[in-house]
Amino acid sequence: MKYRIGVDVGGMSIKAGIVGDSFAIGAKKSIVTMPNKPSAEIVRDIAELIKSIMSENGLTPQDIDGVGLGFPGSVYDAKGVVRYCCNINLINVPIVKMLREELSIDNVKISNDANCAALAETTYGAGKGALNSVMLTLGTGLGTGIIVDGRMLTGHQSAGAEGGHMQIDMKGPVCGCGKKGCFEVYASATALIRQVKEAMEKNPDSLLHEIAKTDGLSGKTVFIAAKQGDKVAKRVIARYIKYIGAGLLNFSNIFFPEVIIIGGGVSVQGDLLIKPLQKYVAKNIYGSEYNPKIKVVAAALGNDAGIIGAALLCR
Repeated sequence: MKYRIGVDVGGMSIKAGIVGDSFAIGAKKSIVTMPNKPSAEIVRDIAELIKSIMSENGLTPQDIDGVGLGFPGSVYDAKGVVRYCCNINLINVPIVKMLREELSIDNVKISNDANCAALAETTYGAGKGALNSVMLTLGTGLGTGIIVDGRMLTGHQSAGAEGGHMQIDMKGPVCGCGKKGCFEVYASATALIRQVKEAMEKNPDSLLHEIAKTDGLSGKTVFIAAKQGDKVAKRVIARYIKYIGAGLLNFSNIFFPEVIIIGGGVSVQGDLLIKPLQKYVAKNIYGSEYNPKIKVVAAALGNDAGIIGAALLCR
């Protein structure tokens, strides 16, 4: 039996998993990311993680059919180069060449982490059976992955599919990328927390204050308050759904996927988020009375999506 190794590289941790023929993860291991190290040392850390998980599971390079890696930021898939990770010191690093030498494994592939997650969810997760999908990951930022006719859509030299940075308001707040009014500054989990803070400042009697004091302020705070009937929280969620919905309509009208997959921590809120988004898309999509329906669903694979999707690069 041949195995693949999937690696999900993030700003906080680097996770590796051994993936079998059915693309179920048999073993996992992670290390803390050291984002400010020299790039060569970061690559060496990744290589040592891969060697370690192989050794602990009795595997040699000859047992490995391929190693796939997902990185945040701009990745040139075909050249095996990470052009730029804004939170990790990787700029124009030939990752594939370096890892082939470190691991003695020829089949090493890389792509953007959101692309990997979309590939995994569409193949084995919430979008299973679909050939056309869009995935949004609502986290610190807003990642997007697009599958068209069963293949990742990555654009020229793999620089595309950065849907979090489409502008939905040219006079909006400044995004981390430097532009104003990006989708990310309205629809990410970070954006939601900012919206909750603003609502708390304007509404000192809101239940949001009590929940934030007890549990801390996070993306869950507003949903906890809404479930307890807080009207301010319900208004924040309603506005947040419209922000996400605006982006979903853009994706839908351009790509018309069979399914839109919502990932990230916010996606676990279920009916408070997914059902209203489904209604919003169904009502506002172009040609809604005549075109096929688009399903909006929560991601199913959780933190494993990045590992599985990275391993799928080596099919």
